[in-house]
Amino acid sequence: MESNSHARRMASVSVEQGAPAQTKPASSPRLSLILTLLVVAQFVVVLDFSIVQIALQTMRTELGISLADTQWIVSAYGLTFAGFLLLSGRASDLYGRRKLFSIGLVVFALSSLVGGLAPSEAVLIGARAVQGIGAAIASATGLSLLVVTFPEGRERNRALSIFAAVSSAAYAAGVILGGLLTATLGWRSIFFVNVPIGIVTAVMATRFLVESRGDLSQRRLDLPGALSVTAGLLILIYALTNAANQGLFSLLALAPLALSAVVLASFLVIEHKSSAPLMPLSFLRRGAIFSANALAMLTFAAMTAMLILLTIYLQQIQGYSALSAGLAFLPTALVFLFVGGYLSAKLVSRFGAKPVLFVGMTIMAAGFLLLDQLTVGTPYLTGLLPEMLVVSLGAALTYTAFYIAGLSGARKGEEGLASGLINTSMQVGGPIGLAIAVTIVGVVVAGLGGSVTPGAATVEGFRYAFLGGAVLSGMGIIFALLIRSPKTVVVPREPSLETPSP
Repeated sequence: MESNSHARRMASVSVEQGAPAQTKPASSPRLSLILTLLVVAQFVVVLDFSIVQIALQTMRTELGISLADTQWIVSAYGLTFAGFLLLSGRASDLYGRRKLFSIGLVVFALSSLVGGLAPSEAVLIGARAVQGIGAAIASATGLSLLVVTFPEGRERNRALSIFAAVSSAAYAAGVILGGLLTATLGWRSIFFVNVPIGIVTAVMATRFLVESRGDLSQRRLDLPGALSVTAGLLILIYALTNAANQGLFSLLALAPLALSAVVLASFLVIEHKSSAPLMPLSFLRRGAIFSANALAMLTFAAMTAMLILLTIYLQQIQGYSALSAGLAFLPTALVFLFVGGYLSAKLVSRFGAKPVLFVGMTIMAAGFLLLDQLTVGTPYLTGLLPEMLVVSLGAALTYTAFYIAGLSGARKGEEGLASGLINTSMQVGGPIGLAIAVTIVGVVVAGLGGSVTPGAATVEGFRYAFLGGAVLSGMGIIFALLIRSPKTVVVPREPSLETPSP
């Protein structure tokens, strides 16, 4: 009896508005399967950010790619991923979340196949760009499907914590799996592994997920808004990628940064005047949405910079192999899995998002201040690992909390918009953090000149960059204090599910 009651509380209410539907009670095993599908999809799309990095040298050798062009194997994916998130999320509200989720996975799988078969640099980079579009569609719609499947409160918090924890751990897992696959089966296998996962998940999604969409009276996509925000985000990520490689004050960074500002400003004007905007500007003022997205951007900015800089530190300064450097991040991945996947959701359900965000950002700031003690010879186990774990603990608490806060203000029919926006904030935050960190390191190294060894100069630059991470975390503390934390109450209700089409 208690099990049936629990299943009813966990049920989805994601029936298409205005359409008749067959109904049946939801079951806990079925919801577990749905969550598994969504988590698997998110895992593989995040995994692909890092899984290729370990194989870049092998790709360069086999395909004859120059060092300067190698970055685009990674950047092409991140560029289209971030650029199409907001559009994908909003389109899923209008045209069907399950449909777009499956389409995204198929696009991701087929472009992975092309990448694995790529005979040249151009084909590989093109496949990575298309792969990023598929990943954006799957990621934004996957998160919105989670929101409409699990009712707001304890059940959704728990599902979001698992989703966020797996997303966070996937980056470290990508480095490890990339090393293993490249060493045993070759670099093409890192793309081929996505194909069966993407196709099987897409097929199962059409069988087990419930189709849902927002208000059927609002089926018109704001095309000028969609084009302007997608173009603006693409140009912004391109500029930040150049900033990370050429320097923040280089012409290749400043020119597209200025252009992106103009295009994104035009997006705001379009949305203000539109009768059916892609993103109503009032949406950002609702509840905790603005502060949660700011926290997502700041957290990802700080964490991305730490992960990249410490990967360079372990390999170039301390002489770790690529695989050993990946394994060095395994403890941090476990922190995200256990703290982010279990503890954070319980704390948010008990105390609300605001105190959890405040504590998480404070712990992150403390961890970055500890990393300021880094030296060329810092031992991993007794010096570096404890500091990495402190930062990861704070981030793990924060990730789940800003997901919950950022989605709590979405009204029915806006789940895709909220999901696309929080994902976009995260993906934009990463390049911002990396661009800032690389600029800081470059300024410090140039200032030291030949007064110290190149390794010592680089580590000194890293220390200042970690202070930058502490500043970003400190800004996060301010947003955490300002956030309006809605009280979430689990209300028992008798739900209904639309029977999925066979």
